[in-house]
Amino acid sequence: MAFWVIKICATTLGETGGDAVTMSMGLGYLLGSVLFGSIFLLAVAVQIRAGEFHPLLYWTTIVATTTVGTTLADLADRSLGIGYPGGASLLLVLTLGSLLLWRVRLGTISIHSVTSPKQESYYWTVIMFSQTLGTALGDWTADSEGLGYAGGVLAFGLLLAAAAACYVWTTISRTALFWTAFILTRPLGSVVGDFLDKPLDQGGLALSRYAASALLTVAIVACLLLFPQRAATATTAAPGKDRAT
Repeated sequence: MAFWVIKICATTLGETGGDAVTMSMGLGYLLGSVLFGSIFLLAVAVQIRAGEFHPLLYWTTIVATTTVGTTLADLADRSLGIGYPGGASLLLVLTLGSLLLWRVRLGTISIHSVTSPKQESYYWTVIMFSQTLGTALGDWTADSEGLGYAGGVLAFGLLLAAAAACYVWTTISRTALFWTAFILTRPLGSVVGDFLDKPLDQGGLALSRYAASALLTVAIVACLLLFPQRAATATTAAPGKDRAT
């Protein structure tokens, strides 16, 4: 549970932090994508070379994927002129394509298989695309489909609850449920982030993007201190309980 709480905070931070650079600082989506893309590549390189699990480094890399995901999604949706449907469709293809390539090349997309640099490269590629997809879905839902920020939070919250219920009461592949939940936390964070910083007349709380980003950073660090993280380990599950795909 602590992992998913931190994940939602990290995705929300990606939204507020990405918007702070591209909108509040006025760098724009292209320069913002170049900046955060460079940070993402550096963070992944350090993460892969580390050779073992370091919670702060891992979550720094996750945040890097959420910020670059925010700017890339905004670039696809707005600057390229393909709109939310086009951007979400393109990113869905990239996310599913990267998962399929990982599955075909290495035989599994289970997180328990991530034990080598090659596997970890696929892992972070999928995460980056999924974070970008989640941003596009969140913006599309809140801005274009009439749900608003509260409706978007409720919709994605219910979908996450459904995934959790499937985990507890069904034998659906744990790998499939993990990636489903991982993708769904991003649009939830996107909607929450927009809710925090959008003007009051647009249904937001009108908080400063800088202040919101600082508070979320403090929340993530506090969670890491209160709930120590450890690396995932391969386990022997009961028959039918973990059909890794």
